Amino acid sequence: MESAPLTLSYDRGSLVLAGAAPATAPAPEGVWVWDPRIGAHRALALHYRAAVRALTQAGRACEDRARDYADLPPLPDPAPAPHPHQAQALAAWERGKRGVVELPTGAGKTRLALMALARVRRAALILVPTLDLVTQWAEALRTFLGIDAGLVGGGSFDVRPVTVCTYASACRHGERFGNRFGLAVFDECHHLAGEMYARCAEVLIAPYRLGLTATLERPDGRHALLEGLIGPVVYRQAIGALSGRYLAHYRTEVLEAELNAEEREQYLAARRVYRDFVAAQGLRLAGPGDWQRFVYIAAGSPQGREALAGYYRQKRLTFASAGKFALLADLLHRHRGQQTLVFTNDNRTAYEVSRRFLVPLITHQTRVQERREILARFRDGRWPILATSKVLNEGVDVPAASVAVIVSGNASVREHVQRLGRILRKDGDKQAVLYELLTRGTSEQGTSERRRQHDAYR
Repeated sequence: MESAPLTLSYDRGSLVLAGAAPATAPAPEGVWVWDPRIGAHRALALHYRAAVRALTQAGRACEDRARDYADLPPLPDPAPAPHPHQAQALAAWERGKRGVVELPTGAGKTRLALMALARVRRAALILVPTLDLVTQWAEALRTFLGIDAGLVGGGSFDVRPVTVCTYASACRHGERFGNRFGLAVFDECHHLAGEMYARCAEVLIAPYRLGLTATLERPDGRHALLEGLIGPVVYRQAIGALSGRYLAHYRTEVLEAELNAEEREQYLAARRVYRDFVAAQGLRLAGPGDWQRFVYIAAGSPQGREALAGYYRQKRLTFASAGKFALLADLLHRHRGQQTLVFTNDNRTAYEVSRRFLVPLITHQTRVQERREILARFRDGRWPILATSKVLNEGVDVPAASVAVIVSGNASVREHVQRLGRILRKDGDKQAVLYELLTRGTSEQGTSERRRQHDAYR
């Protein structure tokens, strides 16, 4: 007896397969769930490619109403000719047209995605973490492929055959257009593995998927989820392998400052209050969950709140010691005229850098238009020094920046590599240098050792 015809449709982020009996879930196994409300099987839109392939291999006739994207007209290969690592990455991705490419900042990940788009010629959704990247991608699409892209995010909702969208906007609106794209490009794709953003990939039917990142691994280990959302890592290249020819030559240097007598006394007192409370409670601070438990317990008593305050006091003293500011003053004088980025771990220190040295500042509180103006003046050299906290760690293109000074940071390898990446873009015979300022004899030294566990620093 001939099987009943099937119909595949898209419904607000999921696939609906009508025509199959409740007890006979179609392949692939574990994807479909029977939905008694509509009398049909349902699956995440993410599984569209696997579902269509399984139905085809089983010889089941199926009317595909889910796909609502078109082929693009022929597109030019973006000039100039790709570097060898870009061509190798594209070839590796094209074997399955799904997967993640890990390349250092400045190695041409955007160019790689444009080449992939020109090859597959499918309506494409490009997802990015920030509004700055929305603007950069839209400009790249216009410049290299002649495409006027749609924009979703920051108050815009203009969906076109090629659209650039923030992850946050895709989480809110992705169910409305998740079947309109055959290619999904996930820029800075490590963000996708977060609990909030994974939904962005699940509501898209896009059979072709490309993830781009300079730092794939996450401290929480959730980067393992990306294989299911995008595909496996198909190509990766280290900073050292590209330095000199495709990235700028660079060196890194650690400079140590001393706490003065007053700072040392305050530091030891604050640390003693914090450590004594931790010991009295029998706490062991070895991971994020332990820290959350400490904060929860500390909030319950005056002694605990004082211990928490002591923790932050000792951090502030190491982040912004007088010795560090003296070192920073010397470095800014030594590299005067060179485009220099000064990174801090917190806004308070960033504002202090800006006030002491009369340099422009960008934090998460900086308005979008002001931020764009500051970056434009930094890029063209009118303002050669720029201070920031964490917001410029990724997603900002400043090719002429050649000096980075890390006044303070956390223990994350990712953050440290991202900050190095801000100065690695090739720009003539630029020689880049990253300085890391440490306060000797404090917990900051252990933090530095942990965040430098990367090939870029060996």
